[in-house]
Amino acid sequence: MGFLDIDNVTKSYGAVEVLHRVDIDVQEGEFLVLVGPSGCGKSTLLNMIAGLEGITSGEIRIKDRVMNGVHPSKRNIAMVFQSYALYPNMTVGQNITFGLEMHGTPKDEREKAMKQVAELLQIETLLSRKPGQLSGGQRQRVAMGRALVRNPDVFLFDEPLSNLDAKLRVDMRTEIKKLHQRLGTTIVYVTHDQIEAMTLSTRIAVMYNGYVQQQGTPKEIYDTPSNLFVATFMGSPAMNVLPARVIESGGDLAAEITDSDGKPVHLRFPKSNTALKAYAGQSIVLGIRPEAITDPEGADRNAQVVESLTNLVSVTEPAGSDTFVTTMLSGKDCIARMRADASVEAGKPFTFAVNMDKAVAFDPKTEERIA
Repeated sequence: MGFLDIDNVTKSYGAVEVLHRVDIDVQEGEFLVLVGPSGCGKSTLLNMIAGLEGITSGEIRIKDRVMNGVHPSKRNIAMVFQSYALYPNMTVGQNITFGLEMHGTPKDEREKAMKQVAELLQIETLLSRKPGQLSGGQRQRVAMGRALVRNPDVFLFDEPLSNLDAKLRVDMRTEIKKLHQRLGTTIVYVTHDQIEAMTLSTRIAVMYNGYVQQQGTPKEIYDTPSNLFVATFMGSPAMNVLPARVIESGGDLAAEITDSDGKPVHLRFPKSNTALKAYAGQSIVLGIRPEAITDPEGADRNAQVVESLTNLVSVTEPAGSDTFVTTMLSGKDCIARMRADASVEAGKPFTFAVNMDKAVAFDPKTEERIA
């Protein structure tokens, strides 16, 4: 049982069910990120936790208290919105303490709480300004301050960084992470940005079409995706997914793919991949992260199986600390991630090192992970 329990929850609008039997337990102090594409149901679920949307079936509990039908003001939650939702006619200080005032908190306590939060968020010099005089990042800090000052059981963030420019988003990500580490608060955070999900969370729930596709730590989600959707949605650049066939050769299992000339190439799996024995002679989808395809000097020395593959380079993209290289495998563009100084040229063959320890196999019919 968690600090926040979402137990077999569904949501319907008329005859259309948009959330399907969602089960998530959030432990106290955990930073859970709900991530998925637009329309997957993540904001609807957040609004149900907040009490802004009703629950069709199932239960939502906070500290073992059932929240179904409980008014948002009685849930002891605080929400930070994408739009900031600040009152333009109030100062920053008044915006931060407005909720406390509505709950009848004495003035001296409000002032004390405001000063503590302003110091924490480094907005002490902004307290007398109006929202219209603030930058986007400053407004977001004020919106966070208004949530923090109430000391709620659960913080809910609804895509709070999506209105900020790219650099400010990165800066605010760091600030939110520091804040969570310092305060140890329980946070449920909604985003469609998988980089935000990976960097901020202690645990991720990946959603698609109203279903939770997978829950786990960022490492679990990234290294062992449960299906093709999770594999291709999480990661930038996305995981390479290649049509392949499992073959048996000398007691080893290998993935047979084709090179840029259409010739067959065999990439051995580690011996530990016993689940693939049932697929010998059958088609699979082979998933390999870009960083698992690199130059020989950059290959992982601790890997069990690193296969060499000479293939034609289509495109090179220098990206500062890395070079991204595109090559054609099994008739599809495949991206490799290499060191910045790797000697690789477009239009010429190159010997790639493929770390098969990191390879993932999926069933082409069910799209579920095999091994």
